[in-house]
Amino acid sequence: MRTLWIFPGQGGQRPGMLDNVPLDLKTKVQDLTGVQLSDDEEAYKDSIQIQLGILILQLYNIRQLKNIDEKPDVVAGHSLGVFGAAVAAGVLTEEDAIKIVFLRSTKMKEAYPVGYGMGAIVGLTRKEVTALVKEVNMPDVYVSNQNSELQTALSGSLDGINKVLDLAKNHGAQKAVILKVPNPSHSPLMQSAADALQDVFKTVELKRPECTYLTNYNGHAVRTVDEVKKDMVNNLIYPVYWDTMMSVASELGIDTTIEAMPGHAFTRLIHTKFPDLRNITMSEMGIDDIEFLLKKWRKIND
Repeated sequence: MRTLWIFPGQGGQRPGMLDNVPLDLKTKVQDLTGVQLSDDEEAYKDSIQIQLGILILQLYNIRQLKNIDEKPDVVAGHSLGVFGAAVAAGVLTEEDAIKIVFLRSTKMKEAYPVGYGMGAIVGLTRKEVTALVKEVNMPDVYVSNQNSELQTALSGSLDGINKVLDLAKNHGAQKAVILKVPNPSHSPLMQSAADALQDVFKTVELKRPECTYLTNYNGHAVRTVDEVKKDMVNNLIYPVYWDTMMSVASELGIDTTIEAMPGHAFTRLIHTKFPDLRNITMSEMGIDDIEFLLKKWRKIND
């Protein structure tokens, strides 16, 4: 049995999601960053609260899986999720991940505090979405993440994104919505944040990955510190090619996926693309049930 651990980014946060996270992780955040996580609706309008909250939720999930002697064969993080993936792969420590995500979220918030964000269009190809962006012809609107063949994200000014979304609906899009992401992530607008990450990583000790890591910016499978570092530093300025990442995971012989919290969006995407894969979503299943299923599947494989 070959497992892929998936770590989502912003968008699935919800009030109360940190209820079961151990106190020591919440205390680490406060000690290392000075931020007290509120875990409520108001807090999750703020990029710093969102990113730190999701990170420690995923650190808790990693602990849970490792406590039942699970190890990933492959890890994949979407945007913010690259830091959870790097911890799961043994590249980053929990402490360094918290400090880096605090810097990342702070620099993102400073760069574009209001009026910018992300949108998503379902039902049109990337080529069609690109044509709509050109038709709107407004500055600071970019085609960004490719989550599936017919699911494309936009990043930039909310005024421009809304105009593209309106056009998309008129061109037959199934869905065209603003995402719960308060920054224009995965676009050139995030260059200042990427520069700050480049500087901080000069002082961080990274270890060789213990498993295969799938990069955001091109979907490739890598096993070196330099490649993982490059992805963590630069993923804010490049689109996430999630669809390619999942195709590569399939080529690597993955037959089981485990999606860390929050949400289940990526499990659904994978099930649509590869219906024969076995999937576990941690937001919908307790760790005891997860352990039972994994042991059962492993026994069947043997």
